[in-house]
Amino acid sequence: MPELPEVEAWVRELDPLVSRAPIDKAGPAHIATLKTFSPPLSALEGRRFEGSARRGKNLLFPLEGDDLVLRVHLMSAGRLRFLPAGAKGPKTPMFRLRFSGGDELVLTEAGKKKRAGVWLVTPEQLEEDLGHLGPDALELEEAGLAEILGRERRQLHPLLRDQRAIAGIGRAHANEILLRAHLSPFKASTELSPDEITRLATAIREDLTRALELREHGKGDSVVYVVHDRLGEPCPQCGTPIARVDFEEHTIYYCPSCQTGGRLLKDRRLSRLLR
Repeated sequence: MPELPEVEAWVRELDPLVSRAPIDKAGPAHIATLKTFSPPLSALEGRRFEGSARRGKNLLFPLEGDDLVLRVHLMSAGRLRFLPAGAKGPKTPMFRLRFSGGDELVLTEAGKKKRAGVWLVTPEQLEEDLGHLGPDALELEEAGLAEILGRERRQLHPLLRDQRAIAGIGRAHANEILLRAHLSPFKASTELSPDEITRLATAIREDLTRALELREHGKGDSVVYVVHDRLGEPCPQCGTPIARVDFEEHTIYYCPSCQTGGRLLKDRRLSRLLR
């Protein structure tokens, strides 16, 4: 799933592109992708975007006049592309906007499960829809993180992924951050020492900043991720083979030496988790 660094890189790339010409044609959109019907997509035609922005993992395209906002969430397999006039694109994207002059903004989604979404809403509706999001991970200070960690006892990996707690971090960067902080994915949030809270706050900032810079330079997952999806490869910090814990919907990658004192965490689907 695209996470904060990848989405922010797209926002920065798209900002000057989507605002340079008015929208000539909005749609078509797949029935599973378009989540709103009023106002209709045709309300975009003849209008111009102010640019692009982001809230958590949501891409936002406000219209000039501040009366409507196009929101896009890519979920796990969606991809958003800006195609210059004349460039070859997909024949049947999940969503398409054509700008005056021929440029296009297209959304594609791989796989059979169509989860990516497009919403056309008022700013008031946008605030209601996204009001549950926690503070943006890229702007989170140590004091704010400490307050979030202390609210209730939770394991660190699911807490970092909870968009209501911290917006923007997903499974991959939770793995990266916890390796950088030398913390177990299953350590309780309320049991962190002041030094561990500092390490975690520093790891969040450093990992996301590094990843954003790489994404802006067009680097892919193989360069961005040093622990995620690298089962059996040597930990970049100590050389220990990377291990994993499998769940039904996701997999956690970690270094036993750096994060769990040498203990292997057992497969959640097969046995009780070691802490």
